[in-house]
Amino acid sequence: MELRHLAFLTPGSYPPDDPRTGLEAALALIAFGEQLGYDGAWVRHRHLEPGISSAAVFLAAASQHTRRIELGTAVIQLGYETPFRLAEDLSLLDALAGARLQVGVSTGAPPFAELLGPLLFDTDPARIDFSHARVLRLIEALQGNALGTEEVRVGNAASLYRPRLQPFAPGLAQRVWYGAGSLESARWAGLHGLHLLLGNVNRAESHDDFVAAQLQHLAVYRAALPAQASPRIAAGRVVVPTDGVDAATRRRLLDFAAQRRARTESPQGPRRTMFAPDVVGSTAQIVDALSADPVLQQVNELRVELPYELPAGDYRRILQTIVERVAPALGWQAQPQSAQRLRAAP
Repeated sequence: MELRHLAFLTPGSYPPDDPRTGLEAALALIAFGEQLGYDGAWVRHRHLEPGISSAAVFLAAASQHTRRIELGTAVIQLGYETPFRLAEDLSLLDALAGARLQVGVSTGAPPFAELLGPLLFDTDPARIDFSHARVLRLIEALQGNALGTEEVRVGNAASLYRPRLQPFAPGLAQRVWYGAGSLESARWAGLHGLHLLLGNVNRAESHDDFVAAQLQHLAVYRAALPAQASPRIAAGRVVVPTDGVDAATRRRLLDFAAQRRARTESPQGPRRTMFAPDVVGSTAQIVDALSADPVLQQVNELRVELPYELPAGDYRRILQTIVERVAPALGWQAQPQSAQRLRAAP
């Protein structure tokens, strides 16, 4: 593995009765990650649970706490969104962030559509197109082309303009990623030259082994890419080092991983969902495991996925340990200014 880009994914969880405390902790974690030298910080986009229900709103706040680090959405489920309105939010966010936004999306009918019903839809959901075409409509909106005929103008009492997406964020349409967990979605993302997010969840279609399935997704994606395309590909793994913790904390982390292990041993549910095993252990064990991962051997971007609902101190320790002891062993180097800050830290 030749690691060139290191990012992390935070779940952004919070107590239901105290969301501000948890959200501010997530913002502080992203700022801490930037200080450590991480190249990117991604957030899970979650609905109907205590998490980040609007990635654009949350990352707009994160953009004001950071200056360099990429900010990513992993992933926005477009079945909950209207492509043009989402494009407005994302463009505004990218303007605030100084062109640092990476837009990760997925398609399909919303998982909780039957619960939301008329709160979400103005028509019968059966009449709504939840296909990959929604991604193309989002990209078209992000391109900021003028709308209507040449003579059409919109504006206010002071000025008139050709109608288009505002603010327009140059280059944002080229920073769209697809979270592919199936052969069909991987092939489609490749055909359209989108960047590829490989997470720790996929579907068992022709393999009951997570890594074998993900390798097939990667191969199908690359085979479908246009000849001149050079997209980015990032793989995510849950990584939890246990170095430097007391015995009680080590046992808690190992027990946490153990109770999640059963879901990784066979496909789960009617959709045959598969989960990657957590990478938990000493830094030496983690370096060996990541170096031996056949998927990571084929990509140069790693997204460290933080587990749900660990204490904030665990998250900070995980990020720092990976920067100091794991990532360098995989070939990664921190940004010079970040490395200087890290060395100067107490």
